[in-house]
Amino acid sequence: DTIRYLAKRLKERTEILKEKAIDPYATSPEVTPPVTPILRKDDYIRLKEEERVAKEEAEKKKAEEAAKKAEEKKKKDEEKRLEAEKKAEEERLAEEAKRKERILPEISCSCFDVLFHPVEEKMDVFLGTTIDPFTDRRYISWLSFVALAYNYNVWFCSARLAFPYHGETANRYWIFLDILSDIVNVIDIVVWQPRLQFVKAGDIIKDRALTKVHYRKSQRFKTDIISILPFDLLCLYFEFSSLYRLNRFIRIDSFFEFSDRLESVMAKAYIWRVARTTGYLLYMLHLNACAYYVASVHQGLATTTWVYDGNGTAYLRCYYFAVRSLINIGGLPEPVTTFEISFQMANFFIGVFVFSSLIGQMRDVIGAATAAQTYFRASMDGCVAYMNTYTIPKLVQNRVRTWYNYTWAAQGMLDESELLDKMPLVMRIAIAVDVNLATFQKIALFQGCDQQMLVDMLLRLKSIIYLPGDFVVKKGDIGKEMYIIKSGAVQVVGGPNNSIVFVTLKAGSVFGEISLLQSAKDGGNRRTANVKAHGFANLFVLEKKDLFDILVHYPESEKVLARKGRKLIKAKGAVPAKGNEEKQKGLALFGPKPPTPKLLRAFANLKKLKVNVMWGSVFCCRLFKSIDG
Repeated sequence: DTIRYLAKRLKERTEILKEKAIDPYATSPEVTPPVTPILRKDDYIRLKEEERVAKEEAEKKKAEEAAKKAEEKKKKDEEKRLEAEKKAEEERLAEEAKRKERILPEISCSCFDVLFHPVEEKMDVFLGTTIDPFTDRRYISWLSFVALAYNYNVWFCSARLAFPYHGETANRYWIFLDILSDIVNVIDIVVWQPRLQFVKAGDIIKDRALTKVHYRKSQRFKTDIISILPFDLLCLYFEFSSLYRLNRFIRIDSFFEFSDRLESVMAKAYIWRVARTTGYLLYMLHLNACAYYVASVHQGLATTTWVYDGNGTAYLRCYYFAVRSLINIGGLPEPVTTFEISFQMANFFIGVFVFSSLIGQMRDVIGAATAAQTYFRASMDGCVAYMNTYTIPKLVQNRVRTWYNYTWAAQGMLDESELLDKMPLVMRIAIAVDVNLATFQKIALFQGCDQQMLVDMLLRLKSIIYLPGDFVVKKGDIGKEMYIIKSGAVQVVGGPNNSIVFVTLKAGSVFGEISLLQSAKDGGNRRTANVKAHGFANLFVLEKKDLFDILVHYPESEKVLARKGRKLIKAKGAVPAKGNEEKQKGLALFGPKPPTPKLLRAFANLKKLKVNVMWGSVFCCRLFKSIDG
């Protein structure tokens, strides 16, 4: 019974194990953990990769959410800070406006608007409703008259106030000039200033009504109104004097505006800066001459050796004294009274301070004007010193000097990129498009490409100057660039000693563009001709690396260039690639076997001779033995 029971159990167990072998998911008789599904290797790797990607995406999403929350918090904090600053600024401006209103209350010009309305309408025909104060040459020309009127007031009013230049004959001329200068100021305030455009929140305001309101609410308008108040009418009740015109002096902003606008349009602004600084110097001498004459009158003319003696032209003599006094030339008469000593000491102190300041300013102006020339000289001197240190041949040194001199004379700088890099991208694009876009559009290789791609290519161009006789490219060189002739000419040459000129390319021509698209495999981008500069030649260069960096962002243009490149290469008869030739096989790859040296051949022949003699002797011995037998 026991044996039968064991046999039954074994049969049941065998059946269960058979089922498990057929069905891998069947359970075994023992209590075991659940069986993991069996996967193929590729499925398992893909499953693990999906799990890893899902985990990374979850972590990335979590990090992005955290960064977004932090950014939102930072943005809210920044908005709160800006709002607080804006509120504080508004409170400050409001307080400042209240303070100004207490000093200069708002001026109502309703009656003047009605009075001058016909004049404004007529001027709109000539000037337009608004004017750009920075670029409109008409406004800059008008400012020259305003500056002239201001200089008339500050120079002649002070001279008339100090020197006895008023009389029955001269007064009529002074009145005419005063009225003329006042008319210029009135026209500027009524006609020109209300038309000036201004910027508000980044927008250029061109509305006439808004520009007029903006000017009349400004501090300058109130200053201008005060400067033209006709205090001259007091001369009808009092003595005629230029003292009543001193309020014209406060309109100094008009002179500084003229100076700034003139500098912005001049090609050589340092000329005006030198002239302006010289004018400051002369005006200080003018004021000192006026003060010296007043002091002489106060002391009494010709009462001492120091004061003006009353002989000759008063202004010229006093100006001469001012020059010698302020510049500390010496040789002046000794002051006698305490007043004279004090006046002369003040003159010396003021002269030292003022003239040192003006001389320093003049030095800065001249230094700024010649900064580029100084940089050029320093660069050239450094290069010459380097060549002398390493004993470079004189011929090479002369060519280097010629390159420096011509480059500086042609473009005023050694590297144009230094200037362009300081400009914003929009300005650089505008300059590049204006200079070279038309030339690029004429190149057959680039016709049909994206216009923006051409603009990006223009920004990668580099300017290079070649001396007469310099080879731009040589036959057999690796082609890595294309060239655009900016100025000058180049020649395609060949023959013995490159004496034959095949063609001359002038400004606007392009060469080397095919090499940008040819592959370096099997020498497909080798130069096929010699090109040298005929005279001085300024070329723009586009490198292959820059082109490929640009084409990454323009796949459609890349396809167009590839297709056109193949056509142009085929049309120009490109050199067939070596890979198309029939390949050699076997030992032919190693070439013909080299001949055996004569000495080795002699030893080999001697060895063969010995072997032949040995075999001959053996044969003879066997022959004799057979005969004896």
